Amino acid sequence: MRNFRLFLFGHLVSSTGTWMQQVGQDWLVLRLTDAPLPLGITLALQFTPMLAFGVWAGLVADRVDKRRLLLVTQTAMAVLALALGVLTATGAVRLWMVYALALLLGCATAFDMPARQSFVSEMVGPDRVANAVGLNSASFNTARVLGPAAAGGLIAVVGIAPAFFLNALSFLAMIGALVAMDPDRLYRRPAVERGRGQIRAGVRYVWATPVLRSTILLVAAVSMLGLNFRIALPLLARFSFHGGAGLYGLLAAIMAAGAVAGALAVARRGRPTRLLLVGSVAVFGLLSLAAAAAPTVLLEAVVLLPVGAASLAFLATANSTVQLTASPEMRGRVMSLYGLVLLGSGPPSGLLSGWMAAQFGPRSILVLAGASCLTAATVAALTTRRQVAHPTPVPGDAEQAA
Repeated sequence: MRNFRLFLFGHLVSSTGTWMQQVGQDWLVLRLTDAPLPLGITLALQFTPMLAFGVWAGLVADRVDKRRLLLVTQTAMAVLALALGVLTATGAVRLWMVYALALLLGCATAFDMPARQSFVSEMVGPDRVANAVGLNSASFNTARVLGPAAAGGLIAVVGIAPAFFLNALSFLAMIGALVAMDPDRLYRRPAVERGRGQIRAGVRYVWATPVLRSTILLVAAVSMLGLNFRIALPLLARFSFHGGAGLYGLLAAIMAAGAVAGALAVARRGRPTRLLLVGSVAVFGLLSLAAAAAPTVLLEAVVLLPVGAASLAFLATANSTVQLTASPEMRGRVMSLYGLVLLGSGPPSGLLSGWMAAQFGPRSILVLAGASCLTAATVAALTTRRQVAHPTPVPGDAEQAA
């Protein structure tokens, strides 16, 4: 487990820096434009590469050494953060530059995510995947508490550029952890050989496996219309509550604190369940509607805490379900499809959220999130009941019964 402990520490430090950069980038766009739509465009550009070639990136993760691939992606992200910091500090930054760097960051993320997600099982083995995913989610969301809170205070006192510089430095922790690992203690699987139709084979495999198909479709629905707080929070802070970067960082940190609690709760449960998966979506939908109706900053903060817990309980349960169900030789491709629907939904979601905020105000984003998640949870529950009542026959059962 030494390898996983190194990874967990590096991931915590690196993710803290990443969340600092995200707060800084969001506030930089608002400072340059003072409008909601460019914020949505920035998010859309950042996640377009995942939508464009995320599945192919998952195949790459199945074919190559994941640890070495992560060293490349983490280094690339550090360089991009440094570039944005220099441009901001010198006053040379323009909106198109933020767009370009967001797009390049998305390219690195498209390869980083499937490799990082599937690498977790190589560090701990199949018996501890659910616990490791929960702890990894808790680490990531601890960073979501620390990063926005630190960035909000930092931006208010010294400006935006230091958030980007600190993010560039934070990647050194992850790079150092990867270098310090013992490759002989990894639970490696043979690399997938090159061949024709491997991406199509991955898609067919997911579609033919009911648990994978239903889970990834549910993640697609929730991430497309429900997981839009990245757009909603800075707009609520700026336009609904008339605050600054400090308020945005505070709201993001409060929601992330709830997410830590949700991740730890899932990590303690061991294996994921369908009830937790669907139930957490329903609770998230109800709480999103409550967040949309909160009239004051204090009430908004109170609601955001359980919103974070419900959202992360859903994501951690979905992640564990997908990893535990996928066969080892398909895991990279399956996780890339998971990443495709989770992050690849960013372009349409970001554009829609930015447009809705401009037309109807920031709270409309949360109304959409609540209504869509409740609808998705209802459809998933009805589908589960139908599958239980009429299970799909397993090939060969009829012959054995005869």
